[in-house]
Amino acid sequence: MRLMKWVTTATAAAALVACGGGDDVTQGPVVDLTGAPGSLVSSPALLTTLSPQAFQAAAPASLFQVAGTPKCTVNFNYIQYGTVGGAGEKTTASAGLMVPSGTDAACTGDRPILLYAHGTTTDKKKNMASPQDGEAALIAAMYAAQGYIVVAPNYAGYDSSTLSYHPYLNMDQQAKDMVDALTAARKGLSSVGAKASSKLFVSGYSQGGFVSMATQRALQLAGTPVTAGAHLSGPYALGPFGDAVYAGNVNLGATLFSPLLTTSFQRTYGNIYTTPSDMYESAFATGIESLLPSNTALNDLLATGKLPATAMFAPDSLPKPAGFEVFFGTPNLVKTSYRNAVLADAVANPTAPKHPLRVAAHKNDLLKQNWTPAQPMLMCGGNADPTVFYALNTQGAQAYFASKGVPAQAVAVLDVDSAPTGATDPFAAAKVGFAQTKASTAAAGGATAVAQNYHGGLVPPFCNAAARGYFSQF
Repeated sequence: MRLMKWVTTATAAAALVACGGGDDVTQGPVVDLTGAPGSLVSSPALLTTLSPQAFQAAAPASLFQVAGTPKCTVNFNYIQYGTVGGAGEKTTASAGLMVPSGTDAACTGDRPILLYAHGTTTDKKKNMASPQDGEAALIAAMYAAQGYIVVAPNYAGYDSSTLSYHPYLNMDQQAKDMVDALTAARKGLSSVGAKASSKLFVSGYSQGGFVSMATQRALQLAGTPVTAGAHLSGPYALGPFGDAVYAGNVNLGATLFSPLLTTSFQRTYGNIYTTPSDMYESAFATGIESLLPSNTALNDLLATGKLPATAMFAPDSLPKPAGFEVFFGTPNLVKTSYRNAVLADAVANPTAPKHPLRVAAHKNDLLKQNWTPAQPMLMCGGNADPTVFYALNTQGAQAYFASKGVPAQAVAVLDVDSAPTGATDPFAAAKVGFAQTKASTAAAGGATAVAQNYHGGLVPPFCNAAARGYFSQF
């Protein structure tokens, strides 16, 4: 969920940033100007091409220490497609379509598809088709440069999308958005000289971990199972997670996530509040529904008082758990009266919520859908994550699937912030690399630097590397 810094590797330097059988490359792109869900609105546009040598020259060497030496030239294509908003309204969105090419065996013939979901950002201009985007560069290095076709949606509400808001953590909409992007991208593969194999992998980080798991579920329920999924540091247990935040165990970045989530639910269900001033303090209520995502840089939003940096609740709002004092201050985002109503419902109705915010969170909780994966999945994260709590979400999901009878070997779980279990540990390299990066970050900036970079910078490259290794067995 945290805004992705996407710093990579030991120096923590910022990066540069199947549904069925193969595709017939003799056919041209199937363009559909109606904007129907899954339609390809325009032919794929090539934005840039990076050869392995050019990629290495443009990005930090530390990126490739984790991702490996590029094998393929990566063509970054931009597509637009039809999809729906949170209330089912017709809209458009855009995506990156990364296509590998070259003479290496990994870059030729039918290639597997990775459908990738990005992490939270306030930047409305987010574009996974551009290697200038740090997250896009990481995914390109990790997957496209190693022979995967990558479809990476920007999501409805971002970039050129006609939707005026983003349906943040709306389980059904975000899964539809992903599937629509995949459907549209397949219609354009022939025009970019790509041919997909029958292998389809789904992955994402942070918000994207939630989205990718929701997408694996949606594809399975539609009769289109993925080959395997890798869901990384995602807020799967949205109900308990929200309850924890309102109980005072506030996650880092909550003052940014809250408006995104609340606006998403308000636009979908219409009952989270009567007016924003019911929930938000007067300093922030006006205009907050249209504030995020924004064309204004996050630092400017904070500097101009559009959002508080950390103060989720008022100084005298209780309970105030020890260790979370920084999230209580003035000016604060959420009114104490609104918080008290949520807390009262959590006490009175812990598993059958009546408060509309809790009802919406539980409705979109991936661990309350009576669903189990039919194909293998990996869940990866770090146990000390201050942004997406590992115990509630990753371990909570592990326990949930186990309670549903899913064999442990079908759901692999990786805590990158742990010691290797031995010589046969398949994730030893990710654990060792993470430990080295965490140590160097601590040496440079102390515990504060580790906390601030943990979710958005330290964990992503190593969970993605582990995911690629996990996929390689299929």
